Amino acid sequence: MELTSRQQKIVEIVKDEGPITGESIAEKLNLTRATLRPDLAILTMSGILDARPRVGYFFSGKTTMQAIGESIKNKLVNDYKSVPILVKESSTVYEAICTMFLEDVGTLFVVNDHSHLVGVVSRKDLLRSAIGRQELEVIPVSVIMTRMPNLILTFPDESLHAAATKLIQFQIDALPVVKPLASDSAAQKYEIVGRITKTSITKAYVELGSEEL
Repeated sequence: MELTSRQQKIVEIVKDEGPITGESIAEKLNLTRATLRPDLAILTMSGILDARPRVGYFFSGKTTMQAIGESIKNKLVNDYKSVPILVKESSTVYEAICTMFLEDVGTLFVVNDHSHLVGVVSRKDLLRSAIGRQELEVIPVSVIMTRMPNLILTFPDESLHAAATKLIQFQIDALPVVKPLASDSAAQKYEIVGRITKTSITKAYVELGSEEL
């Protein structure tokens, strides 16, 4: 984020004299409070300034890059998750290919009859099966999927930054967003409540840039 010359002046005033009210900042710059309102909103949302009711604005002590980084880390998976595309583990590979094509996605999440997450199927998995000239109308998707507990998961209250790190670290296109379920067995069961993809991360990045224009 590159500050305008007026925003830089505001930051300097707040650094030297904060806490200071918006009216006082406007007087020092010979501007109206309404004129300064967008600049103060941007500086506050980005974390460079803090504001307290009946006290005024004060400098947070963060650099612009630190403020942007904190803004990114404060975004949660729950706010950016999209609807997961599901198939049953009893579905055939052919049915999975059709679902992936019709939904225009690169990853399918596999659930059992209780709607618990049991696996993931990627475009590569399906392509590999098709190249093998196998009977795609007969083979269940459970044969080719990556199974629990070998899945990389994310959770609604996890930061979007952490989810993005997993996508990069494990070189995958999508993460299932899950909620743990109570279970009597040793194996943890999960309900799938969404998905996070590279598109989700791009959306967050675009929104962050829009906030700071």
